[in-house]
Amino acid sequence: MKINQFKRAIKAGQKQVGLWVSNPDPLNTEIVAGAGYDWAVCDMEHAPNSYAQVGRQLQAFAGSETTPLVRPIWNDPLEVKQLMDLGAPGIIFPMVQSVNEAEAAVASTQYPPKGIRGSAGVVRASNYGRDSDYKKSVEAETAIILQIESASALQQAQEISDVEGVDGIFFGPADISADMGYGGDPSEAEVWKAVMPIAKALIARGVPVGTLTLNPQQAKLLLAEGFTFVACGLDTALLAQSADALLANIKGGS
Repeated sequence: MKINQFKRAIKAGQKQVGLWVSNPDPLNTEIVAGAGYDWAVCDMEHAPNSYAQVGRQLQAFAGSETTPLVRPIWNDPLEVKQLMDLGAPGIIFPMVQSVNEAEAAVASTQYPPKGIRGSAGVVRASNYGRDSDYKKSVEAETAIILQIESASALQQAQEISDVEGVDGIFFGPADISADMGYGGDPSEAEVWKAVMPIAKALIARGVPVGTLTLNPQQAKLLLAEGFTFVACGLDTALLAQSADALLANIKGGS
C-alpha cells in the first residue's frame, strides 16, 4: 500500500494544511490536487457526492502529494465499507457523540476479529487483488479522524480520543455553534472559548487536533497554537469569492 503521509505527519506533530472539497466533479478535484495541499477532504455529508464520484476523486488525487480523506454522510458501517473498498486513505467521521460511537466508527474500518468490515478481495483498495499484503497493512495506512460537533461531545472529547484506533480529533465549529444557540456561525467567539480549552487539553496529551476555517489568519493562529491539521478553505467558496471579486473589480474600475 501507499504510505499514508498525512497519518504519519500528524502523529509526529508536523503541521498539515488542508482544503475542503465540496464540488465532486473529478476535473475540479484534479485542479485542487495540483495545488499541493497536505490533505483534503472529499465531502459526502454536505455535498452532492456519490460513491462513483468519490472513486474518481481518489483517482484524481492518486498522483499527487495530497492525502485525500473522505467524509461519509454519517457514521454508518455500510457507507464506510464502500469507502474503504474504494481505497480511501482516511475517513473523517461526522458528528461523533460518544465513546460507543467512536468505537463503532473504528470498528467499521477494521476486519474481524477487531472490527466488522466485510471482506472483499478484488477491489480498488487492494489494487484489484494484486496487493497480497493489503489486509495486513490497511489498518496502519488508514487515518481515522473523528469530528466533535456538539457541546455534549466537547465534554467527552478526551474519552473519545482515547478510543484505540483514533488518529485525530476534528472540531466542527459550525455545528458546535448551532448546538450552542449561535445559529451555526463558526466565527462566534463563545464557540472558540468553549473549543480551545478542550483542544489545548488534547494537544497537551499528544492528540492531533484539527478543524476547518475559511479565515486564513485564524488558520495560521490555530496552527501556531498547537493544532496539527487545519483546512483553510473550501473549493466552492474560493470559486464563488474569486468570481465575485473579479466582477466587482472590473465593474468598479469602469
